[in-house]
Amino acid sequence: MGSAPRCSDRTKDIRHIAWVEPTNGEFAYLQGRQVDDNIVDGRVRRHRLQKPMIAPTIPARNEIPLEHTWDATSVFSSDGAWEAEVSQLTEDLPMLARFQGHLGESREALADWFATVEQVLRRLGKVYVYATMFHTVDTTDAAATARHDRARGLYARAMAAMAFAEPELLAIGFETLRRWVREEPRLAIYDHYIDRLERRQAHIRSAEVEEVLSMVADPFATAAATHGILADADLRFAPAHTSAGALIDIAQGNINALLTHPDREVRRSAWEHYADAYLTMKHTMASCIAAGVKQHVFLARARRYSSALEAALTGNHIPVEVFHQLIATYRRNLPTWHRYWKLRRQALGYDRLYVYDIKAPLTQATPQVPFEQAVEWIVEGMRPLGEEYVTILQRGVLEQRWVDIYPNRGKRAGAFSMGAPGTHPFILMSYTGDLFSMSTLAHELGHSMHSYYSWQTQPLVYARYSLFVAEVASNFNQALVRAHLLNTNRDPDFQIAVIEEAMANFHRYFFIMPALARFELEIHERVERGEALTADSLIALMTGLFREGYGDEVVIDEDRVGSTWAQFPTHLYANFYAYQYATGISGAHALAEGVLAEKPGAAENYLAFLKAGGSRYPLDALKLAGVDLTTSEPVEQTFAVLARLVDQLEQAIAERERLSGGTNGR
Repeated sequence: MGSAPRCSDRTKDIRHIAWVEPTNGEFAYLQGRQVDDNIVDGRVRRHRLQKPMIAPTIPARNEIPLEHTWDATSVFSSDGAWEAEVSQLTEDLPMLARFQGHLGESREALADWFATVEQVLRRLGKVYVYATMFHTVDTTDAAATARHDRARGLYARAMAAMAFAEPELLAIGFETLRRWVREEPRLAIYDHYIDRLERRQAHIRSAEVEEVLSMVADPFATAAATHGILADADLRFAPAHTSAGALIDIAQGNINALLTHPDREVRRSAWEHYADAYLTMKHTMASCIAAGVKQHVFLARARRYSSALEAALTGNHIPVEVFHQLIATYRRNLPTWHRYWKLRRQALGYDRLYVYDIKAPLTQATPQVPFEQAVEWIVEGMRPLGEEYVTILQRGVLEQRWVDIYPNRGKRAGAFSMGAPGTHPFILMSYTGDLFSMSTLAHELGHSMHSYYSWQTQPLVYARYSLFVAEVASNFNQALVRAHLLNTNRDPDFQIAVIEEAMANFHRYFFIMPALARFELEIHERVERGEALTADSLIALMTGLFREGYGDEVVIDEDRVGSTWAQFPTHLYANFYAYQYATGISGAHALAEGVLAEKPGAAENYLAFLKAGGSRYPLDALKLAGVDLTTSEPVEQTFAVLARLVDQLEQAIAERERLSGGTNGR
């Protein structure tokens, strides 16, 4: 019962790390300033709008106040305590071997095995979480990197030690297993697990092969780890500069804030210098990607799947047609994006729109949003889910230090939510005081609350939820918070700013990710045909996909746009994860519309979905909440939401022009 760690990622390079369903194996741990006014009586009062502040330099990790960091001591009190547990776990792993060859002896023996596995995995989860907390906040910290590597190795050894179990379960036979589940109270919870096992039986190999496949998990993670270290620790970015010539440091923690800067020269120089740094390493990163894809193809063939795509989707019990259906729907709806690029160019007053203008602010009055304000807005936006939900969320952020908040040098790119049963959910991000950061926080809290409810409600075997549903809860939170802000502050500039944030998120989920999914399919098929992957061929493929997406409305800088694949050091190593961003945002908006419309039972059904964890197949869990992603309807509905946002943006711009007497509000 084991598999390699997998990652799940989110907007602005966001990784969600949690207990989730792996490709093979049912027990697995994943590594993925004050403002003048406030919210009173649930209403957003008119507050001062300001340009976002971007620090010219990024602080070192030891310069970040403790209260702005996540609470690692809630997992282990010290590095020494962690070391002691690692040593004890290492000593305890051999005890798993005493079960080998004996699982079929009796229902009691099988129940003892499951209990032992659960104990080991709970301990292993905490070890991995603690190591990850220190490594990801400072990827230049050699000691933290070493601890993280040791945790990853320990995980791989544990999976190898458990590898004999599923072949033995198959040998017992499903008739006997189901009878034992009925007869032994300690096995009663494993009925769904046995059903999942039966569906996967054709892809489970002998005990010896399963042991080898588990053992390669650690070395197979090297390609992704190398790409990540290059991106987070070793890349050096030339500074961005303002139109007046002032220099601004570029780091993973502030690049998104720079790309939304009102100074076009800041955006241009930041975008170009960021891409150029990746291009200097394009051959190494292409080698990493090629290794990752070859690993996916190898594992698919080792498990007797017809393709890497089938292996990835079958693991989550998703029909391959769902993937192809999404891509076809995306391509049909590209004219909506082309219309948005045109509106954006016209609103900015530009003759030509470049890629670095995609997030250029359409208003000079962008809201400055301190962290505390962001938490209040999120709490108010989520109130339709009830007082319990918002109380847990608020306490976690403000009292239990779930969030590592601000940028520092060496901090991992983007943001993610992680944790394991027995810990809090934890969020890493680089908060920069704008609506984008506020929305990122809302997104990650969606992941965290999903994990919280799963861990609190389900036994360990179902405590992790599928990658396919991971992005639903995160985007659901964003949808509710945006609706709250748009409904409670009618100022045109505020409306424009909120819609811009929404469009940036849609750009990531409903534009970039489907393009990456198409890219991923092609590079896997090339490897399956025995073709080579080179940096230049990857750049050319990526450029062609984006040229179709941007159409005639956006000017393409081929090498820099074509290097986008290199700027995703986790997504493309997770074997067809990117498409699930688009299905996730589709499910999220379909469910959010029901809750916002106060449809009877909508909020309750959504909470039931959060609590379901992995106790249902992913598509069934979503049907429980009220959405069917086996059809294209939710994707089409969400493209309709996107089209409405373009309409609202056009109306808000017109209203601002009317109020200003026809002058440009920018």
